[in-house]
Parts: sequence; C-alpha cells; structure tokens
Amino acid sequence: MSHQKESKWKSDLEIFSKINSILIIEGNIFDRYSKGNQLLTMTEYIYKFFIEQGYKGVVEYDPVMGGFYCIPEHSEPFSLIKFGQACKIIDPNNPSSSNGATITDPEENFCIRAGFSGASDSAPINIKKALSQNKIPIVITLNLASRLICNSGNVSPVERDAFTALLKAGLSAQSAVSKSGDRALKNLCILLVNKVNDLPVWFYHNNPAVKIINVPTPNAQERALFVSDELFKTFFDKDIYGEDIKKYQDTPSELKKLKDKFIGLTDGFTFLELNGLKNLCKINRFHISQFPNLVDFYRFGVTDNPWESSDLKERVKKCNLSERVKGQDVALRKTMEVIKRSITGMSGIQHSSSGSKPRGVLFFAGPTGTGKTETAKSIAELIFGDEKNCIRFDMSEFSQPHSDQRLLGAPPGYVGYEAGGQLTNAVREHPFSILLFDEIEKAHGSILDKFLQILEDGRMTDGQGKTVYFSECIIIFTSNLGISEVDPNNPNGPRKQLVNSSQSYDQISINVKSGIERYFKDKLARPEILNRIGDNIVVFDFIRPAVVEQILRAQLNKIISGLKVEKNISLNITQNAFDSLLKFAKENIENGGRGIGNVVESMLVNPLAEFIFDNEISESDQIEVSNVVKEEGINSIICSKV
Repeated sequence: MSHQKESKWKSDLEIFSKINSILIIEGNIFDRYSKGNQLLTMTEYIYKFFIEQGYKGVVEYDPVMGGFYCIPEHSEPFSLIKFGQACKIIDPNNPSSSNGATITDPEENFCIRAGFSGASDSAPINIKKALSQNKIPIVITLNLASRLICNSGNVSPVERDAFTALLKAGLSAQSAVSKSGDRALKNLCILLVNKVNDLPVWFYHNNPAVKIINVPTPNAQERALFVSDELFKTFFDKDIYGEDIKKYQDTPSELKKLKDKFIGLTDGFTFLELNGLKNLCKINRFHISQFPNLVDFYRFGVTDNPWESSDLKERVKKCNLSERVKGQDVALRKTMEVIKRSITGMSGIQHSSSGSKPRGVLFFAGPTGTGKTETAKSIAELIFGDEKNCIRFDMSEFSQPHSDQRLLGAPPGYVGYEAGGQLTNAVREHPFSILLFDEIEKAHGSILDKFLQILEDGRMTDGQGKTVYFSECIIIFTSNLGISEVDPNNPNGPRKQLVNSSQSYDQISINVKSGIERYFKDKLARPEILNRIGDNIVVFDFIRPAVVEQILRAQLNKIISGLKVEKNISLNITQNAFDSLLKFAKENIENGGRGIGNVVESMLVNPLAEFIFDNEISESDQIEVSNVVKEEGINSIICSKV
C-alpha cells in the first residue's frame, strides 16, 4: 500500500492542518483508510499521522463516555498526559493529580473524564485551554461530533455555549514547538461528522479558522490496490486459489479482466464493504472465474446472473421480435443492437465507470400505438423469461414538483418515509428487469434530474438512505415527442403536426429526433439528459396499410388460442369475416395498433361474448363467425354453433 498515490482528503489534511485550527472531516468517516501497509480507523489514522508530524499530545474525545482518551486504545498514555498538562488538568510535576476532572487507572483504559456541557470545567473549556497554549503541540479529535447536539435543527442554550467555546478555541489557537524542536505546529481541533450540516451553520460558515474536508469512498485506484496480487489471494479458500490460479498463469490478461470488472462494479463501495466481500467470497467458496459475480451476490443475493445465462445468446440469436411487433423492422434492428451490446457487457465501455452503468438505455419515440410498449415487454420475456419483468411507470402520474418523493422515497420526517419509493422498491425487489417509463415528457423536471444520476452512475440513494443499484436493468423511455407541438404563432390553437403517415420513415425519423432535441435543449434546458441517452433514440414508424393485415391476424390468433386454452371453445373466423374486419381496421389506422385492437374489441369480441352468453356456449363447443357487419352504428356478427 505504500506505493499508492495519496487520496485528496489525505493531502488536504496535510495542507490545511498547517493553516486552520479547526478541521471538520465529513463523509465516509466510518471506513478504514490505508497508511503504509495498514488499514486504520479514522481516529487511528489521525493519531499516527500527527504523531509522525511531531505532535506530542494527540487525543480523542468520546461523547458517549464523556472523556478524553488515548488513540489508539491500549497505547501508552503519554499523549493524554501531555494534553492534560497543556490544559492544566494534570499537574506537570505530578501526572497522577487532576484539577476538575477524573483520571482513570492508566493500566486499564486511561481517560480524563470531562463533560461536554458548557460548564466551567467542561470539555470545550479544556479544549480552549489546550489550543491556546504554546508549549505542547496538541491535536484533539471530537469523534461523532454531530452527536454532541440532541437536535440539529434546534440547538439548546447549553449546546450553543459549548460550540461557541469551540469557536473561540479555534480563533485563539496557538502554535507550539514540535517534538524535534525544529518547527512550530498549529494546535488543532478535528470534528468528525457524517455531514457538515449536522453542526450549527454559524459554527463553520465564514469562519476563517475552519476548513471542511470531505472523505469520499475509495476511488478506482484504491479499489485496484485491494485486489493486487498479495491481497487478491486472500479472497479465496487456499485450496481453491491454488488450483484456479494455474488456469491464468499463461493468460494473465484474462485475470486482469476479471479484476477490472470487479473494480468497476464496486464503484461507491467502502473499504469495509470490500473487506466484507472478501469474507463472503471465502465463506461461499467462490472460484476465481466467479469473482465479478461476487458483487451480484452481495447486492442482490443471487449467484446466477440472468445476463450471463448459458443459453441467453442462443435465445437472442433465434429471437424474432417482429413476430410480436409488426411493421417496425428498422426500430427492432436498432433495439437488438442495444440488447446485444448489453449482453456482451459493452454498454458504456468507453467510460471509466462502465461497470456501474445500467445494462442499456433506450428511448422509444414515434406515433401512438406503434408497438413501443409491446417491444419493451418482448425484451423482458426474451432476457428474463417473463414479460412481468417489465416494470412500467406511467410518468403522467409524476407531473407535480413533489412527485419525485413518490418515485424515490420521501426524506426522513415526511409523510410516506417508511413506505420508500415506488421505483426504488421495485428495483430492490426485482434488480434484473426492464424499467419502462411511459411518456417521459409528462414527468416533472425534478424527476428528470434524478435520471441523470441513474444513467451516469447506475445507482440511487433513496429517502431512507439505502443505495439502489440499476446496473442490471435496461431502462426504456417512451415518448410522443416530435409527433406534434404547440404552434408558437397560435399557442391556444390546435397542435402543429410535425410528421404524418404520408412521409417516408427516414423523414419521420429526422423530424421526430429534431422535436426531441428541441424539447430537451430549448424547453427543458436539460441538454445533459439528452447526452446521457446518446444515440439510443429509436423511432417507430406509422402503421402502414400493408402491415394492418399482419397485426389483425396476430390479434385474432390470440383470441382463438385464448378461447381454446381458457374455455376449451373452438373458434373459426371465415375469410369473409376477416376481410370485413380488415376493412374496418384500415379505416382506423391513424390510431396504430391500439386502433386496430379497438376495432377487434368492438366489432368482434363484444358481439362474440354476447353470442356465447345468450346461446349458453360451453366447453368443447365449436362456433364459427362468418361475417362482421355494422348497421346504423350497431356492431354485430353472423355467428353459428357448428
């Protein structure tokens, strides 16, 4: 670990400890941090860092025990004694004596007890004494500093006085000579918090004595260090590693690919979580070839990833989506390109965080009723074996500013916090799925902003603070953008049509994409959302007259098979009846496949249901529809029991 380039927060600690007297360290403070060849807690890291800098008194204040302790535990208490002498709790000539504090037995857990209460002999006053002297260089770490406040939204007078004392301590801090005597070191108070706004704003805002340092989760370089050669073998059972590593001795590039994939998938993981993965890998006797699957096991509790199913590629090769979605050959070809890219794991491969991105992103655009939703369901059945794995969200239900709370979960203290979010709950329960966001343009802009993070990082933190991963999902947006728009010359009049069925597919595609671009860039002023979608806009064509017959026949076959399976009734539709239905369907072509379905329902299904009911048709009966007629607005069929 000694060859590792220092993280920015460590560099900041070294730089600003020479400038500021109060450092607030926030973020990933409960993790482990590398120093030399060790992984240390934050308080241990601070102790070793400043002792090496030449400080004589480096101590921790524990708000639970209400006292100052040595860092780390079980070390010699010389630092605590120096601190006690600096703030005049301990007599320099008699270290066992005290003034206004309790000193526990050094042979047990050496501690100077002093309450954080704002009283004259309290911890803030002692801290002020220690920081304002110039004899002994001191560093005091206030662990869990935000817990010094009962209610961060309402600081009590006693708490206010305590933080005021800390503020004054920082402003009056002095420097003292280092242990070697060659330079002056600034006395420091370090506060460890989850997030800085847990503290009173007035304490740190515009305070020249304060510097805020953010500790992020380990970056890719640090995670790579965790799977370096010496540490990598510790993930596996000794016998398994000894046997498996032989397979990679002649192909080290294959082993590197496994490690690189693991590094990408663990973006956002802490060192503690990485260490947990190590234990999980060894306990469950994972093999080296399964190494990246370890992350799926940790996140989702599964070892078999549907994306890596042995027969998935074969199913996709044999798949013909046009059997379900008619007349959309170009759109389906583009869709399958994205699906194949998702299966090979190459989605976003040109980006550094490709391992955490969603498996694929598609933006289905085009006229209504052309098969956009049906295509999404077909993909779910193809990949996951069931179209129920297509989870649909009607985005017209999320048009209000607060709608993002319904989708992602309300924050603490708000109504619905316990329930979580509809989207985050669904993904947590079904991590391998198609997420279909219908009519995305109807969602409020605040929700669209959330998709920026989902599309870029493949994860989202819900209102309860739990991380939800989208890395195994395909995200599909559908939209009618680019079909029509408000006429700027007549905003209250009818919408201006941008495309029509008389245009070629190429012209429709150009017009629709231009309409989408105008919406995101000009109306929403969110071009970055369009950039995340990239070239994955798939334009569906109008239903052409030549395709109507295919759609009609497919729908009739569903009715025939459905009657046979569910009621054991045989249905025959004559050519004459089919031709009549086809004539009516072509008259309703402007509404696409839904329009054809409406014709079938009103002109065949409803009259057929009436015939079955009135004639008490039962199992094993056979009926035949010989014609479909419409007279004086009434739909009827010529039907008989065979």
